[in-house]
Amino acid sequence: MSAGGGKKAILAALTANAGIAVAKFIGAAITGSASMLAEAVHSVADTSNQGLLLYGQRAAAKDADELHQFGYGRNRYFYSFVVALVLFTLGSVYAIYEGIHKIQHPEELSQPIVAIVILGIAIGLETFSFITAVRESRPLKGNASWWRFIRNSRSPELPVVLLEDTGALIGLVLAFGAVGLTMITGDPIFDGIGTLAIGILLGVIAIVLIVEMKSLLIGEGATPEQDRAVRENLVDGAKITSVIHLKTEYLGPEEMLVAAKVAIAPNLDIAEIAEAIDAAEVRVRAAVPTARLIYLEPDLYRTQSV
Repeated sequence: MSAGGGKKAILAALTANAGIAVAKFIGAAITGSASMLAEAVHSVADTSNQGLLLYGQRAAAKDADELHQFGYGRNRYFYSFVVALVLFTLGSVYAIYEGIHKIQHPEELSQPIVAIVILGIAIGLETFSFITAVRESRPLKGNASWWRFIRNSRSPELPVVLLEDTGALIGLVLAFGAVGLTMITGDPIFDGIGTLAIGILLGVIAIVLIVEMKSLLIGEGATPEQDRAVRENLVDGAKITSVIHLKTEYLGPEEMLVAAKVAIAPNLDIAEIAEAIDAAEVRVRAAVPTARLIYLEPDLYRTQSV
């Protein structure tokens, strides 16, 4: 994912969520709906999260220096991890607490039709954000499933926005149903049940994000497809005969480190070995553009890998 593509989806989500948050708080104040208030807090969390993602992209763009010689690309992973924590604490925990409280102490809603109208508008705005994120993600997703894209993507922003928008849309439907059932039955306990369901939903999404972002932050290697492409392009069959061992790690969403020991055919002089190494680097970068840092160690010809 390019930073530009991710930024477009983030800005769409930020704009939508900021407007939705204001509308929901107004609706919650008028109606006294707990599910509406939980959704308002959820939207505040999402808006803050988009701000964090944008800041993470900016921080990651800093040039490498003596202290961080491989650059600052992992800032994007760090701030995406913070986003997951914010979603869990500010979104999920609050909604669960509020939902339990409203189930134990139900409160009548005033002018619930206002909540219905605001939730309908919010669904429209959130759908716009979701469609933007889907459109930006399709070129990267390819033929893979959406779940596989979220699990395997080394770029954090689009999976984060996709999961947030999915959770927001489902949460809005839950809030809509909770307020609707409260209007139909006259029993405000449904509002509390809806709030609790929203909190559980946000918790599940936050945990998925925490697990995925933690893995990226610690350091993930090439995808299976990229690993295979690197191995195939390191070997030319003449001067480089095999890959003895290979290690890869993403230093940031768009920069992968490749370190390998390769078996060199016998009877090559130093110039020929250097030429073979340089050619291998060119082939690998052409096949896997994110493989920007490549360190290859030539070794004597071997009949088996170690």
